[in-house]
Amino acid sequence: MSSMTVLKLFRNQLIRNVWRFKSTGQLSYNIRQTNVPLPLSVPIRNFAANPNVDDSVNDKNPSAEKLEFQAETRMLLDIVAKSLYSEKEVFIRELISNASDALEKLRYVSLKAGESHDLGSLEINISTDKTNRKLIIQDTGIGMTREELISNLGTIAKSGSKAFLQNIQQSEATNLSSIIGQFGVGFYSCFMVADRVEVFTKSMNPHATGYIWKSDGTNEYEIIESDNIERGTKIVMYLKQDCREYASEDTVRSVINKYSNFVNSPIKLNGSEINTIQPLWLLNPKSVSKEQHDEFYKFVANTYDRPRFVLHYSAEAPIQVRALLYFPELAPGQTDFYDSSTKGVSLYTRRILVKKEAENVLPKWLRFVKGVIDSEDIPLNLSREMLQNSSLLRKLNQLLTSKIVKFLHDKSVKDLDEYMKFYQDYGVFIKEGVVTNDDPKEREELAGLLRYESSYTKPGETTSFEDYIKRKQEGQNDIYYLSAPNRALAESSPYIEALKKKNVEVIYCYEQHDEIILYQVKTFKNVKLTLVEKEVNAANNQSSQSVELGTDSLSQLQLDSLLPWIESTLGNKVKKVKITGQLESHPCVITVDDMTAARHFIKTQLKQMDEEMLFSVLQPQLELNPKHAVIKKLHTLKDSSPELAKLIVEQLYSNSMVTAGLINDSRKLVSNMNRVLELVVEKY
Repeated sequence: MSSMTVLKLFRNQLIRNVWRFKSTGQLSYNIRQTNVPLPLSVPIRNFAANPNVDDSVNDKNPSAEKLEFQAETRMLLDIVAKSLYSEKEVFIRELISNASDALEKLRYVSLKAGESHDLGSLEINISTDKTNRKLIIQDTGIGMTREELISNLGTIAKSGSKAFLQNIQQSEATNLSSIIGQFGVGFYSCFMVADRVEVFTKSMNPHATGYIWKSDGTNEYEIIESDNIERGTKIVMYLKQDCREYASEDTVRSVINKYSNFVNSPIKLNGSEINTIQPLWLLNPKSVSKEQHDEFYKFVANTYDRPRFVLHYSAEAPIQVRALLYFPELAPGQTDFYDSSTKGVSLYTRRILVKKEAENVLPKWLRFVKGVIDSEDIPLNLSREMLQNSSLLRKLNQLLTSKIVKFLHDKSVKDLDEYMKFYQDYGVFIKEGVVTNDDPKEREELAGLLRYESSYTKPGETTSFEDYIKRKQEGQNDIYYLSAPNRALAESSPYIEALKKKNVEVIYCYEQHDEIILYQVKTFKNVKLTLVEKEVNAANNQSSQSVELGTDSLSQLQLDSLLPWIESTLGNKVKKVKITGQLESHPCVITVDDMTAARHFIKTQLKQMDEEMLFSVLQPQLELNPKHAVIKKLHTLKDSSPELAKLIVEQLYSNSMVTAGLINDSRKLVSNMNRVLELVVEKY
């Protein structure tokens, strides 16, 4: 039979396989009903017993048959060899993955067929020969027939990739990240490092014939029948001069430990088994000891501390995933706060490392979490090095994030002391998650993890919004919070006087970013979060016409002359001056329509505008306590001592602006204060 006839028959078979793939979602043997292509298959003679045997083939063998690669396969070989993989070392991962698949398929097919005979040693053997620049990878798996050898190594693995390659050729595109899925091209990666590759294989089928496949990765390959080949597949790579490092045992060991340490079968390197660390994420959580977690954490996180929390999780729907996540014992370093990448977890698929520092699998605020995530459902690009933006990836992100938040919430309920130690170290990351999350539901779930001091708690003690709601007053519709540098200033703030009088609890926010965070949360369990300054402003707007003056305050007639005078004195610094019934011990307060936005504006824009423009943007209102001694005295001073009265008004205004957080540099107040003192000293 001529090579052209064989190629025609193969192409007909490929069309049938493609139709079967479109109909069933599988090609040949497929254990999980996924698009994983048939692997390289199996080794041949047990070279471990005799590693010095020369496996090279005589070019004059009369049974040799030369075949041409399909045109698109030649293109693919060129792409793989030159630009597909970011690191050459991944060819070892690809070949071990194929070998592992071959072993798993042998187990599966044998079990399905009901065969009970001994399959022998199911393992992957790797041999290095530094002198001759050779690397050999051999498995004892399912092996390949002649047809499978041509199908798997002589043609492209999936329809559709041909059209993609044609598009690349036509557009001269260089971006390969849009090749979606696993196309079975892992074997071709060996041509990144090898001038010549020989594959020895024999199918598990009874009375199967052994074959040798040879190629230099250019236009053609050669297939030769051969005796003395055992079941499985052996790949012999004759390395390029500049890739001789992959004939070094230490280099190969390092690459295997990095990518393939957890494959299901033993990997022996020059006769010694090297993949001895168990994939703990696949075990029953109850069967894993603390010591095992400590050791595994150090391995995956490359650290020397211990995990403070361990989250061992698995799910089959809505996406298949197994995860083993660790929360570090050590507090984060300064650089961790500013690192915007998410590189704490390693992504595996079927125990094979895909990405050591996988991004987008977890949100950025969880970048401190270490561990392993293993999923067969995640879409990858052709080189299995880049995750595709897809709905599945978003589902995985949401699923894991929700599980982590629930885990931390349960920890805060069952072991509050340990949770608070964690929160002191990593609470800033949770706050980052609140601010950066666009989903209101997820944002509220995160807000449930926040902890703050309040007017109800003792100094140093904190509370949650959930506990706050349980204690709120009957008829109270808001969770009130106040931004202040510390507890002393918070408790002396004029803005909470009215709430304290009603015995209403107030959350204290000491960090500058806390106010923005709670502003972003907006509601928690249908209860609105309200800044106390906003409450004061709203209360004044409702009751400004009905403030009870009483005998201990200025009369309405006196106020009618005082308020316009103060407005005239302050000029464009204030939008309006009015009285309030919300104060007890303080003479006045400043209110603006949105205090949080105003404070943020001051911090970010103050240097870019003059004072006049600033006040025109803020439009602050000065609200007076008509019962306060200073305000009452001010009414008489405006006539008896105009200069002193003017200085007092300006000082009251400045003090209120400082209390409101609308003046950053209080040194400006000193000259005015000194002049007030001079006038007072002169009089007394």
